[in-house]
Amino acid sequence: MSRPVSSPVGLHRVLEPAGESLPQAACRLDATSPLWPDEVRVAVETLNLDAASYRQLAESHTADGVLDAQALKAQVLDIVATRGKMQNPVTGSGGMLIGTVEEVGPESTLGLAVGDRVATLVSLSLTPLVITDGLASWDGRSERVPAHGHAILFGRSIAAKLPEDLSPELALMVMDVCGAPALVRRVVESYAARGAAPTVLVLGGAGKSGSLALAAAAASGGGRRIAVVPNEVEAERLRATRLADAVVIADARSPLGLSQAVAAAGGPADLTVVCVDVPGCEQPAILSTAQGGTVIFFSMATNFAAAALGAEGLAADVTMLVGNGYVPGHAAYALDLLRADADVRAMFEARLSE
Repeated sequence: MSRPVSSPVGLHRVLEPAGESLPQAACRLDATSPLWPDEVRVAVETLNLDAASYRQLAESHTADGVLDAQALKAQVLDIVATRGKMQNPVTGSGGMLIGTVEEVGPESTLGLAVGDRVATLVSLSLTPLVITDGLASWDGRSERVPAHGHAILFGRSIAAKLPEDLSPELALMVMDVCGAPALVRRVVESYAARGAAPTVLVLGGAGKSGSLALAAAAASGGGRRIAVVPNEVEAERLRATRLADAVVIADARSPLGLSQAVAAAGGPADLTVVCVDVPGCEQPAILSTAQGGTVIFFSMATNFAAAALGAEGLAADVTMLVGNGYVPGHAAYALDLLRADADVRAMFEARLSE
């Protein structure tokens, strides 16, 4: 019996539910069948779990402040074995990976060759994945997961070759959040085209996506940049840089507390960028944004129904955008920001050494 025709978006690897479900929405994928002509197989080196997913998984295996790393590892292995992909069943999110191309189908259009070291720019929540080493080298204490196995890229997947001038680990961290600065640039430039220099607020400004969002705002013609962080440690990190004009310590889940702190720092914002990996930030972000402004939600912890209903309940005339992780040229732009901005690079390298 012949195999079905492959689909560029991966429909042919959906095992459950059968039919028209796309791989991200599917419960289970086929990660073991031979390569289809338009696919690419990548030998996995490192998984990078997205921040919201890792936080949820780690917290579910932490008692009295102590992480049960073996239980965490076992759950990740079970997810991959059961689903044929790394998709957190609670957050629905995945992450990305780096590896080496080991086979390219004759009809692949991704421009990759055997031996290329690449970062996948599509979510692990839709990427067929097999883990073969039991995650033996992972201590469970970081979202960076050393791993051996393979992953499958579809005809319409996205991957980028790792740059030679940056370590793979550093490049992975940047590419994991590269959609954020590219979309911030697009929105800020739309203000600049109207002769405006928008006030930009970034919730989670000391994080990976947050620091790149601040850099993109500055490079694209943004005005005042306000960064919100949860504690003094992260505030000090940002104060040592030129990324933000004002650094605010506030709870991003507190509507009045956040909006008042932002107002005192020069808000409300014309553009608010939500980069924190905890739920409950939807209404505070909206309340901290000026009428006619824009909110970009980059966090996978966002409840989009709460965002929509919250804006309605607050009579907030704001445009709300979902940061979907893809903007043309996003990887190259994020890497260029890292290379050009010593402050961004220092923030990333500090996190890499933790």
